[in-house]
Amino acid sequence: MKNITVIGSGTMGNGIAHTFAQHNFEVSLVDINPGALNKAVQTITSNLDRQLKKGAIDEQLKNDTLSRIKIYTNLQQGVANADLVIEAATENREIKLKLFKQLSDICDDKVILASNTSSISITQIAAVTKNPGNVIGMHFMNPVPVMKLIEVIRGYATTDHVTQTVMQLSKTLGKDPVEVNDYPGFVANRILMPMINEAVYTLYEGVAGVEEIDTVMKLGMAHPMGPLQLADFIGLDVCLAILKVLYDGFGNQKYAPCPLLVNMVTAGHLGAKSGNGFYKYTQGSKELIVADKFTKNSLNL
Repeated sequence: MKNITVIGSGTMGNGIAHTFAQHNFEVSLVDINPGALNKAVQTITSNLDRQLKKGAIDEQLKNDTLSRIKIYTNLQQGVANADLVIEAATENREIKLKLFKQLSDICDDKVILASNTSSISITQIAAVTKNPGNVIGMHFMNPVPVMKLIEVIRGYATTDHVTQTVMQLSKTLGKDPVEVNDYPGFVANRILMPMINEAVYTLYEGVAGVEEIDTVMKLGMAHPMGPLQLADFIGLDVCLAILKVLYDGFGNQKYAPCPLLVNMVTAGHLGAKSGNGFYKYTQGSKELIVADKFTKNSLNL
C-alpha cells in the first residue's frame, strides 16, 4: 500500500495528508474547492515549519513531505492510483453516502474505502457501496500529526483482512490504533460528547461560569483542556451533529443536545473557527478570553 487519496482538505483532511506524506506515502488530496486546496497546502507547510523549528524534522524531510502531496479538484483523477481512500468531508450523512456510492463506482474493487467520520454509521456508509467488506472507519484525532490515537471502526460487513490491513497501516504512521465496533458515536464520542453536553447544561443552568467549569475539569480531573474550550476547538456545529446522531441512534434523553448549544450553532457561534463560542478568538492571539455573552456582567441565558 503506497498511494493514499484523502478527500476533503479541511483541518482533518490536510492533517491526514500531512501525516501520510511525512511517512513516505504518495498522497492525492482532493477537494472541489481550489482555494481550500491551496489553503491546505499552506497549512501543511506552516505545520512542517513548526516541526522544523522544534527540531522534530529536518529541511530534507519537510521538502520530501511536500513533494509527495498532489492536489486535485477532480475526484476520478484523484483516486486513479489509490490503494486506500480516506474520506474527510463534512460530518453530514447524506454527503458521505453520496460520496461513497461515487467512490464505489469509480474505484477498483480491491481499494479500501475509509471514512474519518466521528459518529456516522460505517455499516450504513458501506451499504451504498458494491463491496461493503472493503469499507472501514479511520477516526483520526485533531491535530492529526500530533495525536497518537486512530479509532478503527469495523462495520458489520468489514472483513478481517481489511481490518488487519488498516490496523497495521496505522502503526506504520506511528499511531496507536484501537479497534471498535460500529455503534453510534463509537467509543470516543459516545463518552466525550455527553460530557461536553453536560458541561454546556452546567453553564446553561447557572451552576458555574465558563472558566470555572473548565478549571474544575482541568485541575480536578487532569484534563489538558476544559470541556467548553474543547467544544470550541472541535466546533460547536460538529458537537451538535454528533449529539444528534447519538440521540437518534439510542433514543435516550441523556443524549439530547442542550438548548444553549442549539442556539449558539443557530446563531453561527461555532467556536474557534468562527471566532466566537464559549470563548472569543483573535487571529494570532493565544490568550483565552470568555465570550462577551458569558462574562459575569452580561450572563443572560
